[in-house]
Amino acid sequence: MKLFTIGFTKKTAEGFFTTLRDAGVRRVVDVRLNNVSQLAGFAKRRDLEYFLRELYEIDYTHLPDLAPTQKMLDRYKKQKGGWAQYERAFLKLMKERRIERTVSEEVLADGCLLCSEDKPHHCHRRLVAEYLKKHWHGDLEIVHLV
Repeated sequence: MKLFTIGFTKKTAEGFFTTLRDAGVRRVVDVRLNNVSQLAGFAKRRDLEYFLRELYEIDYTHLPDLAPTQKMLDRYKKQKGGWAQYERAFLKLMKERRIERTVSEEVLADGCLLCSEDKPHHCHRRLVAEYLKKHWHGDLEIVHLV
């Protein structure tokens, strides 16, 4: 099973959508806590859902249980908390939420975790993918689309 990840910042709409199409993504799984901000441009929830469906027949779903809490985001972004602290807190949150049991593998099969960060190394979408790989099965292939 493949699980893709992508961020929308620093991407044009053309680059973003063709990357998803070319990778063979069947469903975008939005793991953002806030997905309606005007700052999201083409990636605002309703616009994104429309473009995915109309351009490439890609499904869309929003799974806020795979997002950090607002308090965690604020601590990391606004209060300039360190990545290691954020990572520990988010891994603990996923464990508490038991996402390995509450998220269906079928929903994520050939799906793509979407967040805003342009690169995965300091983004919770990478942590979600790695956590699920560890708890589901080792043959889950994680592909970070850039």
